Amino acid sequence: TNAIIHVLRCFDNDNVIHVDGSVNPIRDKEIIDTELQLKDLDSIEKKIQKIEKAAKVGNDKDAKKAYEVLTAYKNHLLAGKSARTAPVAEEDQEHIADIWLLTAKPVLYVCNVGESDVNTGNAYVDAVKESVKEENAQVLIISAQIESEIVELESYEERQMFLDDLGLTESGVNKLIKAAYKLLNLATYFTAGVQEVRAWTITQGFTAPQAAGVIHTDFEKGFIRAEVIKYKDFVHYGSEAACKENGKLSVEGKTYIVEDGDIMHFRFNV
Repeated sequence: TNAIIHVLRCFDNDNVIHVDGSVNPIRDKEIIDTELQLKDLDSIEKKIQKIEKAAKVGNDKDAKKAYEVLTAYKNHLLAGKSARTAPVAEEDQEHIADIWLLTAKPVLYVCNVGESDVNTGNAYVDAVKESVKEENAQVLIISAQIESEIVELESYEERQMFLDDLGLTESGVNKLIKAAYKLLNLATYFTAGVQEVRAWTITQGFTAPQAAGVIHTDFEKGFIRAEVIKYKDFVHYGSEAACKENGKLSVEGKTYIVEDGDIMHFRFNV
């Protein structure tokens, strides 16, 4: 698990029963937060037990530093706060890397609202935004009701008309995917052949050889160059041939940083 997507009910509907009998997204959030914090607390205490003797008795500087950092996280969690907001320097976070704290992971809060609130949100959404300010987390508004209706529409044109009528530019699912990619620092590039077009997921900042390695390690080892067309240029001109004719195909080397949406053809030799 690299991130947490936390869906919160932010709509009133007497026909949809809430397990706790009332709608309160802050309460719901805190219940899940507490469960995750308790799990993290257990993980931290187990690691502290392993290094405590070395940290207190010997001259092991690494153990002493680890004990100090773990104790800071422990106290933060005991205060009812998540590990991601702990006042710990980035270089010291390596001491928790091996215990995979759940509340240290980035989080995206998804407010599930009724159809009438999908563009503006509501008081529930406002309360969620206020409660997560300290976490520096993104809050996304979608309507599961609308998404279920979109799924029933057969054609792209029907779906677009439906979204237009609601004043929306894209579906909630698309918004969620984009937000998750941003949260995880991911990007997509494309390869296009005669028979198929493929999308490849990479980490932002990947060089061309690293991106090629996602397809096959041989592509990275034997990388020579990459032929690149920008997505917006491909959409504008309509084909690879037209992009070439208009000078919109560039040849890039090993230091090229792949951008989201790039259409790429790799030249390699193994």
